[in-house]
Amino acid sequence: MSNRIFPQGAVKGAAMVAKAVLGLALVLSLSACVAQFRNHGYVPTSGQLSEVRVGADTKDTVAEKIGAPGVEGIRDNSGWYYVRSQFRHYGAFEPKEVDRQVVAISFDGRGVVSNVERFGLEQGRVVVLERRVTDDNIKGITFLDQLFGNLGNVSAEQLLQ
Repeated sequence: MSNRIFPQGAVKGAAMVAKAVLGLALVLSLSACVAQFRNHGYVPTSGQLSEVRVGADTKDTVAEKIGAPGVEGIRDNSGWYYVRSQFRHYGAFEPKEVDRQVVAISFDGRGVVSNVERFGLEQGRVVVLERRVTDDNIKGITFLDQLFGNLGNVSAEQLLQ
């Protein structure tokens, strides 16, 4: 009789299983330290937006060219909004939004495209990245409001010149 408690093959098998478990634990712990990115939403590319003609396209033709929007204007359904956000997940920390783009397509009362704008999120502030406007973009402001609104913006130096 042998005085061994475990056969030689069982010890080698247990050592291999222990190494595999240790290796798996090491891989999982390292992968938790790698940033993971997750995208939400859809924004048409600049090439797709160049196909949208201001003053000519309607809601139906825009839907055919770049697809239906994720969000429509709530108040009078005068705009379509395409929104895409990118979040970074890093280990056990809370996900952080690292990028956001919004494309706003405005329509006039007849349902024709009146404006196409692209906005981005730069250091927590909304920034206009691209804009195509056909009108003066002054709505609800009368001539007198514009005239009197500029009274305090004139300096004595400007008056003397």
